[in-house]
Amino acid sequence: MARPRPLPPPNPPTGYGRLPIGRWFMFAGIVGLLVLVAGATLTTGTLARLSEARHEVIDVVDPAALATLDLSVALAAQEGAVRSFGLTSDRQYLSAYRQARADEDRAVDRVAGLVPGHRLEAIRRASAAWRAQYAEPVLEGAALTRENAKVNSVRFGEVRAALNIQRTHLESLHASRSQQLEQRAGSFTFALGLLAAVLVGVLILLGVIVRHVVLRPVAELTSQVRAVAQGDFDRSLKVDRPAELSELSGHIDAMRRRILAQWRASEEQAQELRRSNGELEQFAYVASHDLQEPLRKVASFTQMLEQRYGDQLDDKAKQYITFAVDGAKRMQLLINDLLDFSRVGRVGAEKVPLDSALPLADALHNLAVRVEESGADVSHGPLPEVVGNRTQLTQLFQNLISNAIKFRADEPPTVRIEARETGDDMWEFSCLDNGIGIEEKYADKVFLIFQRLHTRDRYPGTGIGLALCRKIVEYHGGRIWLDSQEREGHGTTVRWTLPGRSHG
Repeated sequence: MARPRPLPPPNPPTGYGRLPIGRWFMFAGIVGLLVLVAGATLTTGTLARLSEARHEVIDVVDPAALATLDLSVALAAQEGAVRSFGLTSDRQYLSAYRQARADEDRAVDRVAGLVPGHRLEAIRRASAAWRAQYAEPVLEGAALTRENAKVNSVRFGEVRAALNIQRTHLESLHASRSQQLEQRAGSFTFALGLLAAVLVGVLILLGVIVRHVVLRPVAELTSQVRAVAQGDFDRSLKVDRPAELSELSGHIDAMRRRILAQWRASEEQAQELRRSNGELEQFAYVASHDLQEPLRKVASFTQMLEQRYGDQLDDKAKQYITFAVDGAKRMQLLINDLLDFSRVGRVGAEKVPLDSALPLADALHNLAVRVEESGADVSHGPLPEVVGNRTQLTQLFQNLISNAIKFRADEPPTVRIEARETGDDMWEFSCLDNGIGIEEKYADKVFLIFQRLHTRDRYPGTGIGLALCRKIVEYHGGRIWLDSQEREGHGTTVRWTLPGRSHG
């Protein structure tokens, strides 16, 4: 058989169909990555600004306001301690004053570390002037007078004014920083939402690409292949994208066209073979039928010639007449076998459900004389109901049992017919004998027409019997074979299958 030529390459895809799946996903990945990087950068920047605003409010402005409050409390405590000391000269107020001074210094340092500026310097100058002009003289023993009280009121009023300016500044700063914090929190929320939207958009884009580039073309190709598989062999297979599926559909379509062309060529050859076989069978039937009458006349007139002129013929002539009569009879037997062979599958061979024991009984009835003469023991096990033609199945059993009797060894022949179910409502029959057996290398040859393994003088016959069995079994939808485990000289087992009742 000639090796098939390789398929021609399919037409290359055009347009976007030239892009392979990997390229589509690479483009989508690059776009998605760029968008994600941009969104992540925006979100990171917004988060940094939000953290900065939060730091200014929580870690700078609010602690500065608390430190300013502590400073105000410390200055008020100093003023109270100085006034009380001036009135009572109790030195415990002096200690309170010194503690308040230490608290003031700590508060000033905290405020200076958070929000340094001229407002804090104004508080320092005002408090220094108050101490120099009022507190220190009183603490050194100066008596409280109306003038001192007036100086205290003026100078400490300046301290309170400077503190109020600082508090107002911090409140304003807190308000502006809080507003900035809210704005940046809103910006961060917006950036997060935008990033989430970008992620969703990227996923949607990937889904669209997968659907557009992979799923839809695969579904389209699957639909086309399914249509071809369901019998629409003329339907072409074509997918425009992506490049891999386009190439795959091109190769599949090329195979479809080749298989379709080969199938149509095979159909034409099969039709031609059926027609030729029909003509050959018709010819064999007609030729065999038309040859019967001339052969009967040859045999009859040759025998009449021997009977009428036998005393005038020498031994050589009588031998020739015997050869002629024997040849005519063998030719008649061959023609009858050919007629039986050609009748298989022809008109009248109706298949119906029947008990397979019935055609076996018919075959044994036809072979009763041969069975009795040979002393054969023919038995069978339980036989099933099958679908078949009774006449042809009778011929099948008859040929197999006849062969078992013909090709017997020195002992009386024993033949056993059995059957077993094999599944799918098929039955496997077997015909086992104790004859001379058949070599495994001839297991297929014996079922060919006119094939003989022995000379006609030793085992007479036409070589059609097993070929006829094979044709009958195949006509019934089964198969027949020789058991390969059997060996020459150890009997023969022929097996064949027939459909069960449900096939009818």
